[in-house]
Amino acid sequence: MRPLAVIGNVNVDLILGPAAPWPKAGTEIIVDHDELRVGGSAGNSALAWAALGVEFSIAANVGSDQFGSWLREAFGERAAKWSVRSERTTLSVGITHPDGERTFFTTRGHLPRFGISDVLTTIDGAAMAGGYALVCGSFLTDDLAHNYDTLFDWATTHQITLALDTGWPLDGWTEKNCTKTRRWLSRCGIALLNEVETTTLAGLDDPIEAAREIRSHMPEGAIVVVKRGPDGAVALGPDGSLVTVAAPKVEVVDTIGAGDVFNAAFLAALANSRSIEACLLAGTQVASRAISTLPRHYGGPLASEEAVR
Repeated sequence: MRPLAVIGNVNVDLILGPAAPWPKAGTEIIVDHDELRVGGSAGNSALAWAALGVEFSIAANVGSDQFGSWLREAFGERAAKWSVRSERTTLSVGITHPDGERTFFTTRGHLPRFGISDVLTTIDGAAMAGGYALVCGSFLTDDLAHNYDTLFDWATTHQITLALDTGWPLDGWTEKNCTKTRRWLSRCGIALLNEVETTTLAGLDDPIEAAREIRSHMPEGAIVVVKRGPDGAVALGPDGSLVTVAAPKVEVVDTIGAGDVFNAAFLAALANSRSIEACLLAGTQVASRAISTLPRHYGGPLASEEAVR
């Protein structure tokens, strides 16, 4: 199996809900569910890998409060070299709704201070040679995003294929944010996007044609994945061929982090030299299991092996 790493945002998630209708100012409502858990795109992907029995490295940082200590403890030895910033740890409060949608309230916290030095001191480039590194939370990790060229050069030196999932920009998909993302993708071997991101970046309504447009500006042999939620996923493989898979029908409990779990399962299958179709199946099956179970369940190592056959 090729080595795997994730680089990006790890923070604390407080999940509450379901809430309907949205409460009026000055009132209080009671909800049925609460959960305090490791969150952030990088954190969600790492938790999925750990549950699936996949070996990986993770580069992140934390704040200097009790939540920062809690996050480091959650990752044990993998967090030994994480830097501790003077800011408070980033906290996201996610309010779920009966239709499966959610609303987030997130503090800036420590994430903007996650930088290139945090990556280079945490992940052994030589040990990662020939592997895959998932880069996520681009619009939250300001210091690192400003040094993405250095990150891309580091990956090229060590023959590491970067898989990019930027997450949603805080100020939306402005032309400036689209331009930055297109430039980043020109240095990445894998794009992991949802449907809205794909069509917005390409300026095309059809997600498949949009994926082809994005791929035309990426390195030769690039893979573009479009995550379509309940409609499954599609991908353009290294040779440009189109692959489509459907998602299992499940009763949704909590969709938070579904795309991050998909990323983890997809890349785990890819690192095991599975076909693109098998990788898509792994992503959709493991993510569907995660969003339909409470407490969240990923299936364990045996399930991950079955999913990628």
